Amino acid sequence: MSLKSHAYPSAGDVRVPASVANLGGGFDTLAVAVQLYLRLRIIEIREDEGTRLTVVNSTPPVSGRNAVERAFEAIARWTGLRAPSVFVETDSEIPMAAGLGSSAAAAVAGLRTFERVTQPLPEGVLLAVATSLEGHADNAAAALHGGLTSVVEREGREPLALRWAWPEQVRLIVATPSGGLATSTARAALPEAVSRKDAVFNLQRVLSLVHALHCGDYGRLREAVEDRWHQPARAALVPQLAAALALEDPEILGTFLSGAGPSVALLARRDFGRIEQLLASTYERTGCPATIRTLGVHQALEAVPETLASAHGRTL
Repeated sequence: MSLKSHAYPSAGDVRVPASVANLGGGFDTLAVAVQLYLRLRIIEIREDEGTRLTVVNSTPPVSGRNAVERAFEAIARWTGLRAPSVFVETDSEIPMAAGLGSSAAAAVAGLRTFERVTQPLPEGVLLAVATSLEGHADNAAAALHGGLTSVVEREGREPLALRWAWPEQVRLIVATPSGGLATSTARAALPEAVSRKDAVFNLQRVLSLVHALHCGDYGRLREAVEDRWHQPARAALVPQLAAALALEDPEILGTFLSGAGPSVALLARRDFGRIEQLLASTYERTGCPATIRTLGVHQALEAVPETLASAHGRTL
């Protein structure tokens, strides 16, 4: 890729949302950005063309090489642009290994920081680099664009992100157990192939889900988030999933595993506090500590409140 470096604009803070992927049957395809954030603050820029980012302080602490740093270096290699040495602090509300896109948010934070100290980059390039780091594009697309996204990964070409507005009144109530689940472990549980019958089942429901959200036909959401590809295979790794899927309440519009898990998400339009309690009870009965959050969607290209009333959650 041929790009020329130039004087960078004034840098500022970077904020990247968490994301809930799959949304039932949309395995490695669908994701929605939610109002839970990783925040990055640039504390020093050295005009030395060092082309390196260093995280001097991370909350919570991150062991090993930080994904923000890896992403900064990856986009530099991809574009061939030189950049100053950048020193940053990060503060993330997004729990790690929880199925809420923490690694994708960190990668996007590194990419956005690189833009801040070089020049704006094509969205396709940013998504391609994030995908190369993540292994799949779904969470990265939502973290980059906000709202509801689907992705098309193309052989030899940059992945494509498709975007829709998420209905403002529909929120996600997410339960996150205290113990994490590595994405590699969750992926290892998946079968090598699915039957044609199950493939058709999921394709039908993914299209139904996008249509229902677009048209406001929320009565179809419970059926539209059904899945036969990944949730049955991961159920043994997420003991509370079956109980959450079985919850019956007129205000629960749908239930599904958040990304690879172990978080579980419910869709609702009202009575959020009562539904939080209902979901919490499924974890309390098994003695599993969990944090329950009601999250609005981080919409594309618009200002959103820093938090909702219960965005930081309750630990039970």
